[in-house]
Amino acid sequence: QVQLVESGGGSVQAGGSLRLSCVVSGYTSSRNCMGWFRQAPGKEREGVASIDRIGRSRYADSVKGRFTISQDNAKSTLYLQMHSLKPEDTAMYYCAAGFVPGYWYTPTTYNYWGQGTQVTVSS
Repeated sequence: QVQLVESGGGSVQAGGSLRLSCVVSGYTSSRNCMGWFRQAPGKEREGVASIDRIGRSRYADSVKGRFTISQDNAKSTLYLQMHSLKPEDTAMYYCAAGFVPGYWYTPTTYNYWGQGTQVTVSS
C-alpha cells in the first residue's frame, strides 16, 4: 500500500509563488512515475507535471516555464515549485503515484492519490 500526503497549498496573489510537497510512504520502488494533477470546480482533473524513475520531467503547456517538479528520494518527498501564479492556477492539487504504463497526463496511469491541497490565486 502507498500513502501520499500533500501540503503547502494556500492563498496567494497573482505573480506569487508556492511550493507543494508530497510525502510518499509504502512500497514505491517499482513505480513508473510520480505526478501532480489539479482539479478546479466544474472541471476535469488535469495533469500538471510528472517525473519518471530516471528523473525525466514533463509539464502541461499551461505551466511550462513557471512550475518545476522535483523529488528528494532520501526524504521520500515529491515537490512542485510554482512561480508566477495566475488566477487560472486556482484548483485542488493532487499528488499521485503510477505503477502502470500510460500517458503521464492521464489520471488512469496513476494508482494512488493523495487527499489534495488547495491553491487559490487572487487577481
